[in-house]
Amino acid sequence: MPLPTSPVIRRARLGAELRQLRRRESLTLEQVCDRLGWASTSKLSRIELGQSRPDLADVLDLLDVYKVSTPAREALIVIARDAATSRGWWKTLGEMSERQRTYAELEAGAADIVEYQPSVVPGLLQTPAYARVLVAAGAQLTPEVDVEAEVRARALRQEVLRRAYPPRYTAVLAEAVCDPGDLPVEIWREQLRHLVAVTGLSHVTVRLLPRGAAGGGLHPLTPYSCYAFPDPADPRTVMLEALTTDVRLATVLDVDRYERMTAALLAAALSPEETVTVLARRVGE
Repeated sequence: MPLPTSPVIRRARLGAELRQLRRRESLTLEQVCDRLGWASTSKLSRIELGQSRPDLADVLDLLDVYKVSTPAREALIVIARDAATSRGWWKTLGEMSERQRTYAELEAGAADIVEYQPSVVPGLLQTPAYARVLVAAGAQLTPEVDVEAEVRARALRQEVLRRAYPPRYTAVLAEAVCDPGDLPVEIWREQLRHLVAVTGLSHVTVRLLPRGAAGGGLHPLTPYSCYAFPDPADPRTVMLEALTTDVRLATVLDVDRYERMTAALLAAALSPEETVTVLARRVGE
């Protein structure tokens, strides 16, 4: 059974490949668009930047301009189809917000996911009640948010951890995540029980970062998640989570830095077994 692919990553991969081919032919954006009769360079620019779902016919025209022959042509057509077509379970993502859709598409095609969270449980591990409290709190800043739709979207995203070929998933959580804060105590306990339960999945690992511990003095300023994909040519990606928008990083330099950060945090974190012991103890407090 073929592993699923991530449309957002395949778009980025396709754009990078097409940009490299254009430069190989020493063509400018304007020259290519003139040959194809495209009204402006913005269409090609968005394709190269991975910002739009490409039309397969447009990709075929570009491959003709760049004189791409088989087997390279066939490989790029496969990538273009992955980038343009929403296959599998994410056909049902219609009610997701754009931010959640981006994460869902990354998670759908990932082979490895590592998340760092300093204050809340990551979306892939949230119970519906816990998610509802968080989303409702955020809705104070963005009243247009449909709270129940966002909660359902989180539940849909979580199916990726229970599919036939799930990604390897690691969550590095600051110990503050275990504090109840303003949560109703039963919602908090249910969430902690769920964290303990999901560690029973062989591909899911949860690691707590004790207070005062840091990865070699490194202190991440924001939550982030790292994604690697089955095809090593697909760009490894980091997502930084902010209040109003998220930032996607895919340069080798940026990703390498965050992977070094992650390694340092894991070295400072409790072991998976110690983490389960702490979580189970906190449930009883």
